[in-house]
Amino acid sequence: MLVNRSMPRCTVIPVLGYEDVGEAVDWLCETFGFVERWRAGNHRAQLSVGDGAVVVTEQRVGKGFEASDSVMVRIEDANRHHEHARQRGARILEPPTDHPYGERQYTAEDLAGRRWTFSQSIADVAPEEWGGTSSRMK
Repeated sequence: MLVNRSMPRCTVIPVLGYEDVGEAVDWLCETFGFVERWRAGNHRAQLSVGDGAVVVTEQRVGKGFEASDSVMVRIEDANRHHEHARQRGARILEPPTDHPYGERQYTAEDLAGRRWTFSQSIADVAPEEWGGTSSRMK
């Protein structure tokens, strides 16, 4: 799998919605020992812990979304994975799309209505190249 500085190397990444991203990042780092990898404005941050990661994002409930939490899964081939899921009846919410942070992603909904984003690294991109801010790893 291609290495991308904007993505952690782990395969499964929870995406958790909070009312105040900055407050959540500070609390998770101070209380649970997470380390901030990067931040995008006041609406999104990526934290690491051991060989895992979590994305903290602005809570979206009430903004056209039914839930604010989702799961991101890193994969080798977004197009092939998307086609496989589509053929087997997954409800595709967003088709495979290239993003400036070096990822090709698509989003689907599972049988319980949970959102899953499948992400293929297509370039090694520093967070500063797409408007994020790298954090000093402690």
